[in-house]
Amino acid sequence: MNVDIITRDDLEKFKKELLEEIRKFQQYPRKQGQEERIWLKSYEVRKLLSISAGTLQNLRINGTLPYNKIGGLMYYRYEDIQKLMNGVNNIK
Repeated sequence: MNVDIITRDDLEKFKKELLEEIRKFQQYPRKQGQEERIWLKSYEVRKLLSISAGTLQNLRINGTLPYNKIGGLMYYRYEDIQKLMNGVNNIK
């Protein structure tokens, strides 16, 4: 029976190799120090657009800004917010 001893250095090397492989296959890579997000919560949208909760509600009600509701939280696609800021009328 052949026995191999695994050292701490071996585990560290394996960890680095594994993380490098995972990063290669990430669909949306992160920037240094910043996390790119596809979906934003209401408070993040209000902060990004510098608007009140009521204004965001009006954007939802009149269909200007599409959203998805999951368990009481509203989520907005970052792409839709960019289109809104660029003045694109047909976001849907």
